[in-house]
Amino acid sequence: MKKVLESEVEKIIDTSLIQFQTMGLKTTVVTLTLPNGFEITESAACVNPTDYDVQIGKEICLRRIKDKIWELEGYRNHSEKE
Repeated sequence: MKKVLESEVEKIIDTSLIQFQTMGLKTTVVTLTLPNGFEITESAACVNPTDYDVQIGKEICLRRIKDKIWELEGYRNHSEKE
């Protein structure tokens, strides 16, 4: 079975379209459109709008999206071995 490499995950992210949006007063939404058109969307929010930091929201969302790509690539590799 082929191993998923960090460099492969990074390449997928680098070749994807990333869209950031602020919703309301305290929520960041990030959608990453993969090269094949599949979309992954994540959100991050805080309790108090005065604590909202869009950069922190982006970082949280991108970390979650990266984890999801690891899962998807692992599934794909596992499926290809059968």
